[in-house]
Amino acid sequence: MELGLLLGGLSLLLLILAFAGLTGLVFDGDTRHFDERLLRSLRDAADPSHPIGPVWLEAAALDFTALGSGFVLGLVVLAIVGFLLLQGTYRTALFVLVATCGGGALNTLLKEVFQRPRPEIVPHLRDVFSLSFPSGHAMTSAAVYLTLGAMLMRITERRVAKIYCMVVAMLLTVLVGSTRVYLGVHYPTDVLGGWIAGMSWALLCWIVERALERRTRLARERQ
Repeated sequence: MELGLLLGGLSLLLLILAFAGLTGLVFDGDTRHFDERLLRSLRDAADPSHPIGPVWLEAAALDFTALGSGFVLGLVVLAIVGFLLLQGTYRTALFVLVATCGGGALNTLLKEVFQRPRPEIVPHLRDVFSLSFPSGHAMTSAAVYLTLGAMLMRITERRVAKIYCMVVAMLLTVLVGSTRVYLGVHYPTDVLGGWIAGMSWALLCWIVERALERRTRLARERQ
């Protein structure tokens, strides 16, 4: 347990440093060429309002990106929390609720701090209203799906099942973030920043929850 917390803390520190480094590059303008070039590469050169690929790919991107919307994530979290409450696992339910709601609140705060406008390089294929950095869909989907993946890993016993839960959580996170760039509503660095921030938050919540569980266990042993 102590080794796990130590490795978790080290990973969290590295993620925070990575986010700070990325933020510095973005707002110094060092990533501008990369961001704009990648956005343009995903559009038809003759008509930037059309993304590359078959027609069904745009429809699929719209469906996948909805998996990171506040409404969908909210329904998923409420369903999971309700199930956990019915199972009598109140502590886990509280952990999931705090971790997911906290991730959304942190994203709103970061957007207001950085105030990066949405990209205007290509036409948006989805209506957007908030600021750009970090991507809310990327960050909140990472916070929610990775938290749920970690929770499912705890209640499964087989190693293959544990790996499966985390792979699915990571796949959903990647799909949601990637579609934001494909739809032209975020710079690639917005999504990368969202992924890093979301993973950092999910990892922080895991560390806190593990530390509290260890402290409670030690208290019981002393009694």
